[in-house]
Amino acid sequence: MSNSFRTIRSIAKKEIVEFVRDWRTLIAIILIPLLLFPILFIALPLLLESEAAELDALRLDVEWQGAFDDELNTSLSEQKLDITMGTFPVDMENLSDPSSDIERLRSGEVDAILRLKQTGDDTWNYSVIQLSTSEHSREARSRILTELYYWEQSVINRTLTDAGLDPEETLDPVRWEGDEDAANAATSGEKAGLALSMFIPMVLAIWTATSAIQPAIDMTAGERERGTLEALLCLPCTRIELLAGKWLAVATITSVGVGLQIGGLIFAITYLASATSLGVPTISLGAGLLLLFAVVIFAVMVVAFELAIAMKAHSVKEAGTLLGPAILIIIFPALFTQIINLDGVESWWYAVPLVNILLAMRELLLDRIIVDHVAIWAISSALYAGFAAWYAARQFKREDLVASLS
Repeated sequence: MSNSFRTIRSIAKKEIVEFVRDWRTLIAIILIPLLLFPILFIALPLLLESEAAELDALRLDVEWQGAFDDELNTSLSEQKLDITMGTFPVDMENLSDPSSDIERLRSGEVDAILRLKQTGDDTWNYSVIQLSTSEHSREARSRILTELYYWEQSVINRTLTDAGLDPEETLDPVRWEGDEDAANAATSGEKAGLALSMFIPMVLAIWTATSAIQPAIDMTAGERERGTLEALLCLPCTRIELLAGKWLAVATITSVGVGLQIGGLIFAITYLASATSLGVPTISLGAGLLLLFAVVIFAVMVVAFELAIAMKAHSVKEAGTLLGPAILIIIFPALFTQIINLDGVESWWYAVPLVNILLAMRELLLDRIIVDHVAIWAISSALYAGFAAWYAARQFKREDLVASLS
């Protein structure tokens, strides 16, 4: 047993050393996973905030057609909108018909057009003509609609006051008393866990599957293409030991990537918790250990299947062609799992391949340990992982592994 373990460890060490010799491989394994979540959670929001601030600072050109109101004009001007007065196009059929103004919007002569028509003493019809493919035009429309909303409230309040009614009591007869946040029984940690459970399982699953592809191909089809697999098969070790060594190497490389990704995630969450109202998820020790077990058993299954599929290929190109679509097998269940309601979910979902692990991760991030669910997904996942290992072992025992590629 000890000799077998040493053999497996030696094979794994050899495979890892050969795989990480290239500095580009080290960047892919270490740098990208470590920076993924900080970029996603920190750099991306900062970039979006910067772009929003830049857009908010723009002065935009708006043409006003039709009836005029001083109060509305003042509020629009305060929103960095340069207002010019125009007239309705002669060929216009209704307020929402762009008519001859469409070319002026496309050319950028104006960013948006406000059309206003008074139909009664206190009633108005309006339309805002925009070019939805222009960011400036969408921003101008947004500012106009915001001010139109406030102007409408002002018109309603004035009408009610003139009729001798109190606007607040008339328009808001049913009111919330107290603080809405105080009425939420969930803690900030539980709310943070819910937010993270909606995408963390999907990201971890996809990253585990994708990060295992390249080393799995390199250590199987790559060896076969380079002609070094035959030398490996001549070593004083069994095919199962060879499989176990390669699996350990791929699993180690994948685990490093996923571990660094989780480290980046923890850093990003800690940063967000200190900079925003988002809390840090509160997970019990039991839920944390079960979550780790779910990730590990998922990695066992994925790595074994990818090794088996890659071993069937005669070249790196063929292996990439076979494993490329395999990512879709992960993505679709991952997306599907996000919409399943965990409250009252049927137990049989926890026996569906891939879906069961993803549901388990979501449930554990909410710090829910439901014994029936844990038993179902743990047993079924162990069976799937065992089947994956058996299938991989069959591929490694084939006698045509060193057959001519021609």
